[in-house]
Amino acid sequence: MNVFQAIKTRRSVRSYLDKPVEEDKLLRVLEAARLAPSANNYQEWRFVVVRDDVTRQKLMAAARGQGFVGQAPVVIVCCAQTDGHVMTCGQKCYPIDVAIAIDHMTLVAAEEGLGTCWVGSFYADQVKQILGIPESVPIVELLTLGYPAKTPQPTERLSLGEIVKHERWSD
Repeated sequence: MNVFQAIKTRRSVRSYLDKPVEEDKLLRVLEAARLAPSANNYQEWRFVVVRDDVTRQKLMAAARGQGFVGQAPVVIVCCAQTDGHVMTCGQKCYPIDVAIAIDHMTLVAAEEGLGTCWVGSFYADQVKQILGIPESVPIVELLTLGYPAKTPQPTERLSLGEIVKHERWSD
């Protein structure tokens, strides 16, 4: 599978098989995050990999009871160890850099036959308490990972003409 095929076939998976993710596949997914680009090469991302069933059930509760969070054999809690650096453009580095790393993970997961889902609906204070994450460490997203029980259908996407402007912003 090439990168474009991974992009085209990747879906947000919310139903997982009761099948563990092999260590070598998990390591390739995590290595993809490690190799992601970051502003000034700060590499602020940090990941807590959760496989323990009891802990995943607690994370499910902290993720507003979303059942697939507890069902996925792996939940990767995507954090940042940051000084809050702001780029010249006015954006904080860490949310963008962590998002790039997550996207790298989702694409490698697709290549490995695994499904993922970005989860932004969670109570960060509860997740920090469950996992012992320091208060100063922001949690950007949760990422579920596992073998899909079913593959969702593609969602509608806007056309290029609706999202791309050439040379200037104009209607």
